[in-house]
Amino acid sequence: MHMNTPFRLDDHPRRPYPLAPPPAGYFEQLPRRVMDRVQPTEAPALGWLSRLPLPLRTALASTLLLGGFAASLVLSVTPTSASATLAAVPQEELVQYLLANDSRVTLADLADLSATAPTTASYLHASPEELQSALDAQPTDDSYL
Repeated sequence: MHMNTPFRLDDHPRRPYPLAPPPAGYFEQLPRRVMDRVQPTEAPALGWLSRLPLPLRTALASTLLLGGFAASLVLSVTPTSASATLAAVPQEELVQYLLANDSRVTLADLADLSATAPTTASYLHASPEELQSALDAQPTDDSYL
């Protein structure tokens, strides 16, 4: 079994002054010496951009930024959305599709309509008796009564 001897700092003598002072003007020459060692690397495709004066580069950047914003605004305003395409379909065709299709329109579907959208109730031409008979034919859930 090996036992470690305890380390005591007082047993080790210190050096008188560990470092010599730097040469005269060392810190003044250091940035220039570092910059001389670093080789500037610039992309050949964008070399012309770095040769432009700073005000011209700023004007070019702001023109590109504003042009991109204007292009995105124009592209977002064009009515290519699905809701604009659906709005272009005549309501008579929509009613005929819903009546011919086996899928039923539920109250949840009607609740999704906005208040400003014209309703299709004017195209159904239902009499009050037909509406009452349709409501009476609906199954009722006793838990709500």
